[in-house]
Amino acid sequence: MVKLYDTGVYLVNQTEIIPDDGHAAAALRQKTGREITKEEAKKGTMAYGIIEAHNTSQDPDNLRIKFDSITSHDITYVGIIQTARASGMEKFPIPYVLTNCHNSLCAVGGTINEDDHMFALSAAKKYGGIYVPTNMAVIHSYNREMMSGCGRMILGSDSHTRYGALGTMAVGEGGGELAKQLLGRTYDFACPGVIGIYLTGKPQKGVGPQDVALSIIGKVYACGYVKNRVMEFIGDGVGNLPVEYRNGIDVMTTETTCWSSIWRTDEKVEEYYDIHGRKEAYKRIRPADVAYYDGLVYVDLATVEPTIAMPFHPSNTYTIAELKAHPADVMAAVTDAGRKQFENAKFEFTLDQKIRNGEIWVDQGLVAGCSGGTFDNVCAVADILDGQSIGNGTFTMSVYPGSLPAYLELVKNGAIQKIVSAGALVRECFCGPCFGAGDTPANQEFSIRHTTRNFPNREGSKPGEGQISYVALMDARSIAATAINGGRLTAATDLDVNYSAPKYFFDRSIYEKRVFDGWGREDLSVELKFGPNIKDWPAIPSLTDHMLLKLVSYIDDPVTTTDELIPSGETSSYRSNPLRLAEFTLSRKDPAYVEEAKAVLALEQGREAGEDPAAKDAGVAAAYKAIRAIPGFEDIDPLAVGFGSTIYADKPGDGSAREQAASCQRVVGAWANIAQEYATKRYRSNCINWGIVPFLTQDKGALAKGCYVFVPNIREAILTGNEAIKAYVIRDGGVKEITLSVGGLTPDEKDILTAGCLINYYRG
Repeated sequence: MVKLYDTGVYLVNQTEIIPDDGHAAAALRQKTGREITKEEAKKGTMAYGIIEAHNTSQDPDNLRIKFDSITSHDITYVGIIQTARASGMEKFPIPYVLTNCHNSLCAVGGTINEDDHMFALSAAKKYGGIYVPTNMAVIHSYNREMMSGCGRMILGSDSHTRYGALGTMAVGEGGGELAKQLLGRTYDFACPGVIGIYLTGKPQKGVGPQDVALSIIGKVYACGYVKNRVMEFIGDGVGNLPVEYRNGIDVMTTETTCWSSIWRTDEKVEEYYDIHGRKEAYKRIRPADVAYYDGLVYVDLATVEPTIAMPFHPSNTYTIAELKAHPADVMAAVTDAGRKQFENAKFEFTLDQKIRNGEIWVDQGLVAGCSGGTFDNVCAVADILDGQSIGNGTFTMSVYPGSLPAYLELVKNGAIQKIVSAGALVRECFCGPCFGAGDTPANQEFSIRHTTRNFPNREGSKPGEGQISYVALMDARSIAATAINGGRLTAATDLDVNYSAPKYFFDRSIYEKRVFDGWGREDLSVELKFGPNIKDWPAIPSLTDHMLLKLVSYIDDPVTTTDELIPSGETSSYRSNPLRLAEFTLSRKDPAYVEEAKAVLALEQGREAGEDPAAKDAGVAAAYKAIRAIPGFEDIDPLAVGFGSTIYADKPGDGSAREQAASCQRVVGAWANIAQEYATKRYRSNCINWGIVPFLTQDKGALAKGCYVFVPNIREAILTGNEAIKAYVIRDGGVKEITLSVGGLTPDEKDILTAGCLINYYRG
């Protein structure tokens, strides 16, 4: 059972839940013997204390956070370091971990992936960073093992930067926010709400962390219950979970769109740090005797069942029992949603063909990455596969341990032997299956995965080119149960397995022998090693007084993911080359976008050189004719008006923290996004850091692809914090006045937008 409270709650003595209703004050007096205000109780959360310790603003409502360390992988670190260098960085002021777990297939794109790795190693030597060589660990495994600590805060350029189960508040953001930390600046954010996640009871045998996480995601995602808030895990059920089990829940619940997380710590967490040779990193973290939460998710672990998230989102959840009882209905619902999402698809959906004789058959099983490749998960898989066979049919299975120390221990305790002997493959430490660069299914295949996301495109399919595969998310235990049945969907609770739960022994010397740790030992004489694909950011103009936008893409899907804004997979090799990567922008959602945006960019570049865009384009000329009919703008000069492209999307930015979802639009000439809301804080921040104005509108019907939007006095509106920004839509020969807004902006965000981007702002 997962229950959402419709009010805030007080938690007394870490066990008693008192809803914030008309009886709360009396109940609190009875329990505590004194008057307690909501403001006092809000300071009783674990999140409050950790945030307060890292906030430099002295204003608890408007945070200016400095993190203890930051981390990136090889899709993001080049752009971050290049941004920081261009902005004046001289050395890494805090520990910066550079892992190599994404662009690890170094034959893809020639030498350019390995060139990025050599750039990072040279940067670690020059600026004092920590370089983790290719395939030694996925980013979050390394940071759990080596960088986490109770009460610490870590910022990562990957959306799944979540170490709350280890007492560490971690945040996934776009690269611009990490560049700020490298420049000694702060992470500025209005203080987030805190949602209690009250765990009680103990999971039944065969139920794993993915089952718990998916059960929570399925309840909270659609209603935005924890969006941009802290998830604070409390309750007696926490103590019933091993630490790796907690890690699995924690990292996966990123898909709720929360901002960060924190768990109460105990002797099991202390043991985790002791095993990893860092016992000093442990301290006891608990809520105060009275703590106030803005909402509560109550989870009875004993009632959680094996769960599956069907295509094409982690929130599309069913229990496996429910799916098996009504396979045709569920497959029909998934197919119907898919047809709406891919309205111009060049393929037919064949999910119904996965039902044979009333059973569901899958083609592939994967256990991988920061959520699936934990030591405990892989041991459970080995116990299920022990002495069994996955068969020699179409079904395949691969397992990717999260780090080499974990891998070595799995070899020593025999888990790897059990997995390989059953016919499954054991791969390197690699995040590829999570973003379309490893174990890509065949066209029309159905894959079950203990990874983090099942958005379309992330597993390697290209719907726009007629290639589609279907990915569902499941726990490692049920994936292994399905494997020994040759691909027939099976819940792990249907098996009677003796889970051995072997003790973990961590060999730190594996890292000591290969990881370059230059923290505090920068050497500015070292030359950065540039490959031919590593390019500087192009020049970006500052914001003009007035803005004219051409809407070149209109997307009215309920949610637009970052994978649709800039595809993952084969594009990853070009993340160090802004111009080349930008050619893929919206390529799988709106293939015409780049060409149309670049046409606008050419006119803007001409304007900057003194050429009148209205004299070069009939559509722009007609737009200015309409603008001059607006009172007060009869003499508007096109040379004084910034001209850029924009997109409209109902709710853009769900998913990855990758800044390229915004920067690629900027590179091809975008000056704004227009939306009803932004799916995540991190995508909106990425837009701001790249000078893309994050407009909001409640009048989407006024917009259409190809229309123009004139926003007069936009620079002044941003600098003065104008909540209602007057704009004019020019469409079909007519002009309609609409109101736009940008939401709350910090002083720095205002300056970044008007400067044109973060680099311009720091260059001064």
